[in-house]
Amino acid sequence: MKLIPLDDHVIVKPLEAESTTASGIILSSEKESKPTKWTVIAVGPGKYDEDGERIALDVAVDDVVYFTAYAPDEVELESETYLVIKSSSLLAKIG
Repeated sequence: MKLIPLDDHVIVKPLEAESTTASGIILSSEKESKPTKWTVIAVGPGKYDEDGERIALDVAVDDVVYFTAYAPDEVELESETYLVIKSSSLLAKIG
C-alpha cells in the first residue's frame, strides 16, 4: 500500500538526524527534537487553474524541504509516519 497525494499536496518523511558533526563530534541523542529537514516522497499532480489546466508543483520526489510548523497533517501507514502538506505551505527546498 502507498500514499498518493491529491491536487497540490506533498507527502514527506523526516530525514535521519546526523549523529556526528562535520568535525567528528558525536552528538547525544538524549534530547529528541522534531526534524527540520524533510524529504519529499510523493507529489500530487497539482491544482487546476481557471482554464482547467493543471498547475505543476515546484517540488519533486527526493527534494529536501522546509515548511511552516502548523501546516502538516500526520498520517501513519504500515507503522511509518508521514506528513501531508499543501504545496502553498512549503517555504523552501534545498537546491
